[in-house]
Amino acid sequence: MSENITEYRNENTKNIDLLSTIDIVRKINEEDKLVALAIEDEAPNIAKAIDMIAKQFLMGGKLYYYGAGTSGRIGVLDASECPPTFGVPSDMVTGIIAGGDDALRNAVEGAEDDFELGIKDAQCLTDMDVCVAISASGNPKYLRGVLAQADKVNCRTIALTCNHNALILEDAGLGICVEVGPEVIAGSSRMKAGTVQKMVLNMLSTGAMIKIGKTYENFMIDLMPTNEKLKDRAIRIVAEIADVSLATALQTLLDCDWHVKTAILMLKCNLNKEQAEVVLKKNCGVLRRALNSMALS
Repeated sequence: MSENITEYRNENTKNIDLLSTIDIVRKINEEDKLVALAIEDEAPNIAKAIDMIAKQFLMGGKLYYYGAGTSGRIGVLDASECPPTFGVPSDMVTGIIAGGDDALRNAVEGAEDDFELGIKDAQCLTDMDVCVAISASGNPKYLRGVLAQADKVNCRTIALTCNHNALILEDAGLGICVEVGPEVIAGSSRMKAGTVQKMVLNMLSTGAMIKIGKTYENFMIDLMPTNEKLKDRAIRIVAEIADVSLATALQTLLDCDWHVKTAILMLKCNLNKEQAEVVLKKNCGVLRRALNSMALS
């Protein structure tokens, strides 16, 4: 078994139980400040991972997050946010936690130590996909089983960990290792390590979606307006990009069944719904490409 530095004791917080409440808050905040700086050092590997994921997306592949406990829950969280944010199918990004969905709310004892369960949960992987194994320590047998199965089917693999001694770094094709030092409470990897995982997964999914054209400038133009808040956001996005009133944006969205990119093309290029849909289809649904094609025509 490799050394697990995520279990080390933090000398800066050894007497935290004697501190006032405000000093406890300050100690935690001081430690959290280290996270973003540590991620900065891994920016090149994170960028490589984003390019890998985007390339597989464009080829029809999918992204899978695997983790146990906190890591698994964070993976499921990031995956579940992709469809409403970027308008992608629900299975394009999938989070899988050791022990199944029951483990999202309850500890499933022994799941992270089950190599065969990892192999079983990774049966969905293909050579078109990308598998991200997430673990603070980087040593769960479950994840080693996942990566073994991924390798067997030539699936691209990424390891995300906070331990340079992590075994999954040896198993994966690309490693992202963000070391943030011992936790405020020794071994409580839901804290700084969990923040690392949340931040890096935000970068991976958002970066890949940007690369495949799921945004225009910094607008989420593929969002699914399924509630009042998102409908209001869609109206404001269309109004700003097309430089029209909110009332005009609303009416155009109603005319094209709340499809943001279609509405923008209709307004900016003086097209009807059917014409805008054709232009989008010719340009693989990428709004910037569609607008450029109209400007050149």
